[in-house]
Amino acid sequence: MSVTAVQLFSLPVTDQDRARDFYVDVLGLELVNDAETGPDMRWVQVRPRGAATSITLVTWFDTMPAGSVRGTVLETDDLDGEAARLAGLGVALPGGVQEAPWGRWVELTDPDGNGIVLQATADSPAA
Repeated sequence: MSVTAVQLFSLPVTDQDRARDFYVDVLGLELVNDAETGPDMRWVQVRPRGAATSITLVTWFDTMPAGSVRGTVLETDDLDGEAARLAGLGVALPGGVQEAPWGRWVELTDPDGNGIVLQATADSPAA
């Protein structure tokens, strides 16, 4: 197999401006691109700072209704700080911070209802 990376994935939204503002201003992702690509089409791309994989915020996939995606996992090295910051911005964190042997996480949704998991993976023990 010659696949070497995940370049991007598409996340369905209803309003690209609102979604861009949430992912950039609330979650703190970097805006990579926001450009017209044709009549009534726009390419809005965000990613965690320094990450190779990015997210396109799309409105044009009929088979991907806005709010239908679950399980987008974003990693953080300060889960408690980020959870407090997000809660302070009015982001609902149902269930609060959860713990498991593999790490800790909190669940939230974007303005369209797409499910996001913000997690801090536990360090694996040395072999």
